[in-house]
Amino acid sequence: MRRTNKESRWFAEVEMQVQFFDLDPMEIVWHGRYVKYLEVVRCALLDKIGYNYPQMKASGYSWPVIDMQLRYVGSATFGQTLKLRADIVEWENRLKIDYLITDAATGKRLNRASTTMVAVDLATKEMCFVSPPVLFEKLGIEPL
Repeated sequence: MRRTNKESRWFAEVEMQVQFFDLDPMEIVWHGRYVKYLEVVRCALLDKIGYNYPQMKASGYSWPVIDMQLRYVGSATFGQTLKLRADIVEWENRLKIDYLITDAATGKRLNRASTTMVAVDLATKEMCFVSPPVLFEKLGIEPL
């Protein structure tokens, strides 16, 4: 299922300051560091629903990222405070999360991204074609 509005009821926001070690020789955030930023806010979101990586493992599933899309709109620089937002937008057959990275002070968009994760049964190592009931439980909804 996919929500049609831009925000979901399952979201998290985190602010973080750009560190020197995130910069490239051009003195802007190196493009690969945005993947780390996505992981930071994704973990905050998963914590919020009570289903971060330790809980996933305990439930018998791993949720590898199988697809990641990033669109760079602007450059982040040293010392800049970023606002990272993650929204769960699909959950029935996969877990799709949309991201928005903005300048915390101005709201200027710097990056849009999405990740798609699928459940893999840890016992059989097989991909699940339907999200397991534990995800629906964590989201507080009934499976279809």
